[in-house]
Amino acid sequence: MRPPSPVLAPLLMLMCLAAACRDEQAGPPQRAPRLPAPAQARTLEAAPTDLTYRSGATFAGGAVVYLGSKVTPQKAAPGEQVRLAHYFQAQRPPPKGYGFFVHVVDAASGGMLFNADHEIQDGAAPLATWPVGKVVEDVHSVPMPGVPARVVLGFWNDDGRLPVDDPRAHDGIQRMLGPPLGGAPELPEYPVTRASKAPTLDGVLDDAAWKAAQPVVLRGSFDGRPAQLRTEARLVYDDAALYVAFDIEDPDIWGTLKQRDDPIYEQEVVEIFLDANADGRTYNELQVSPHNVIFDAYFPARRQGMDKTWDSEMKTALKVRGTLDDASDRDEGWTVEMRIPFARLAEVPHVPPQKGDRWRFNLYRLEHHGRRAVEGQAFSPLFVGDFHALPRFGWLTFQ
Repeated sequence: MRPPSPVLAPLLMLMCLAAACRDEQAGPPQRAPRLPAPAQARTLEAAPTDLTYRSGATFAGGAVVYLGSKVTPQKAAPGEQVRLAHYFQAQRPPPKGYGFFVHVVDAASGGMLFNADHEIQDGAAPLATWPVGKVVEDVHSVPMPGVPARVVLGFWNDDGRLPVDDPRAHDGIQRMLGPPLGGAPELPEYPVTRASKAPTLDGVLDDAAWKAAQPVVLRGSFDGRPAQLRTEARLVYDDAALYVAFDIEDPDIWGTLKQRDDPIYEQEVVEIFLDANADGRTYNELQVSPHNVIFDAYFPARRQGMDKTWDSEMKTALKVRGTLDDASDRDEGWTVEMRIPFARLAEVPHVPPQKGDRWRFNLYRLEHHGRRAVEGQAFSPLFVGDFHALPRFGWLTFQ
């Protein structure tokens, strides 16, 4: 799937987390080496009067005060660069040997969205050089998150982080609370209709049920942009099962993983995540590769307790328009049908679903352009590098 992320730069930084699905932006990158101070620190007599976030909290027994920050623009589209200016003042000679860090974290969970660690003023203003009484300004940019987020910042060395004096001013792990960022774009909704006759599982999307179903085109998972290759999905249901169809444009159809529950999420795959009771906790993940390999798992909580012994009893069929595993020719794409029994899913409120029932769900595709650069697609864009971002799941409404 996934990193954060274009193909989008964050998507080029994928790495595998412990849970099934791979992240587009799986956690913070390594910190850049500290830079030598090239020039004298730039200082101000006072912080600007138009700060958008004011603090006054202190580090190291009052040695350094964080005055606040200015976010410009305060309202921006997800993925748009915003300018962050942070203001500090040394009240007495500050401690030596500390670098600066800035993290942008999910406001609800505290999970990392972006690591924006850097040296203040490009290395010109290490903490130990700050003149007492002067205001030091730090300016940098980050992409606006698509979910409610918080900037947290502070100072660190190999022994740990410089302590924040007031426990109410940090997040419990010595990261000073900074300005809030972002907001949640409206979640998309898919009206799933009841099929009078279930589609035949043959990989060919010519059934009356599919023709009557509403098509939806997946978009970039990290920022909602149009994807490089088209993926169209449709869903229908009957008393026994949910049916999902994907029509995938793909010039090179391939895969090397051939066993059930292999980590096919590391290659090319389509997926559906289902949170049937919409509790934002328990959910199922189901995937199909172009070799018709299935991966299915149950999660009792977000990215926790992954149970691959759970059997969805999902049935699938697909049709390849091209030649599997042959990079020398140009393929057209592949289609896949999935039949997912309601009775096997976690915490389904009603079997069969009743008209008006609303589940949380998301649809995904992972495409490896040139078998290298990874593009993630989603029904409901995540704006973070995590296919398990449950708060960004869309709504599946039964008609």
